[in-house]
Amino acid sequence: MEEKQEKRRLVLVPVPAQGHISPMMQLAKTLHLKGFSITVVQTKFNHFIPSDDFTDFQFVTIPESLPESDFNHLGPTGFLLKLNKECQVSFKDCLGQLLLPKSDEISCVIYDEFMYFAEAAATEFNLPHVIFSTTSAAAFKCRSVFEKLYANNGPKELQEELVPEFYPLRYKDFPVSRSASLESIMEFYRNTVDQRTASSVIINTASCLESSSLSFLQQQQQQLKIPLYPIGPLHMVASVPTSLLEENNTCIEWLNKHKVNSVIYISMGSLALMEINEVMETASGLAASNQQFLWVIRPGSIRGSEWTESLPQEFSKMVSDRGYILKWAPQMKVLAHPAIGGFWSHCGWNSTLESLGEGVPMICRPFSGDQKANARYLECVWKIGIQVEGELDKGLVERAVKRLMVEEEGEEMRKRAVSLKEQIRASVKSEGSSHNSLEEFVHFMRTL
Repeated sequence: MEEKQEKRRLVLVPVPAQGHISPMMQLAKTLHLKGFSITVVQTKFNHFIPSDDFTDFQFVTIPESLPESDFNHLGPTGFLLKLNKECQVSFKDCLGQLLLPKSDEISCVIYDEFMYFAEAAATEFNLPHVIFSTTSAAAFKCRSVFEKLYANNGPKELQEELVPEFYPLRYKDFPVSRSASLESIMEFYRNTVDQRTASSVIINTASCLESSSLSFLQQQQQQLKIPLYPIGPLHMVASVPTSLLEENNTCIEWLNKHKVNSVIYISMGSLALMEINEVMETASGLAASNQQFLWVIRPGSIRGSEWTESLPQEFSKMVSDRGYILKWAPQMKVLAHPAIGGFWSHCGWNSTLESLGEGVPMICRPFSGDQKANARYLECVWKIGIQVEGELDKGLVERAVKRLMVEEEGEEMRKRAVSLKEQIRASVKSEGSSHNSLEEFVHFMRTL
């Protein structure tokens, strides 16, 4: 097939959430550097305000009438189901307007798998469209079989057992949500995994991390005659500012005063919520561990509290000696800092990839969705994670931190993490698997 030099504009549709916006904007920058023009279509929710790194990009907002409160009331799954219904017509109108100036034709629509409303409009205008999975290949694989496994309200009596052919995942590690009914989750995944008329699927992962899951998916894609390209980790291909919250860089000066591998970094991402008692038990356990720690407590992330001011007085006493508390951190800079010896995380896929990319082992405290599968892979496959399950208490926190930061077990994990880091970095360099996959995808895009 000959490459077409005209029709070079791509329309990208991200999910309005930090964990999805970051990889989509990294993809946008990567493809822009390959010579494509980029239009990003957003909703009013979690609006990404572009920095100077995106001056040549076009940003468009599609109108929708969902109230801002819907996200909190409906939870992520219910919200995305409603958003997809709401945006179908307005996105078609938006795409029609974008197609009017014939001087810069659209060659493809690339949409986050959770924004599946984009497929209908692209099909109507006869535009090629690509599904972008911003989660792990393992999570993608889980969603593809979810309805089959969880029919008849799910295998409740098997929750602790391994799922056949899905090692190391247990039934309870499959991507369910605390805030949605099983029926809603099945409806959502049914729409997500239905690839309909897609031209291809791209996924933000590397074959050195997820060879078995990718092999499963590639066999599936061959049957559908839809190519799959693992092109990640994208943050190592195009490092651009994507944070929706203001980053506090003063923590880097604090880290500069500490020894190599002496600080544990704690951040539960952009969505997870903690109860006050969980925060207090975590603080107590950290204090008892005698380790230095850098702790991100996002405003609004503690139920019933705007920030730390309303926490009991003991909190300040427990964290003042060895801790540095802030509202949001420049995470990639933090993880790259030599003082960081471990990362206590919710195990969102971006945080997981960023930690893996810097050779930092993890304490895993997943909350929902794909985080539980990621945590199991960190602990059982890559063997660079310690999973903390059940109710948090001081002893559990202290023990996990000491295992990672002080004991030989943690030192062995750091060695494995560094080895994995080298493999990941090799994959995105020239002739690496992700680099080659990206080049194949770009060539494919130019032949559409």
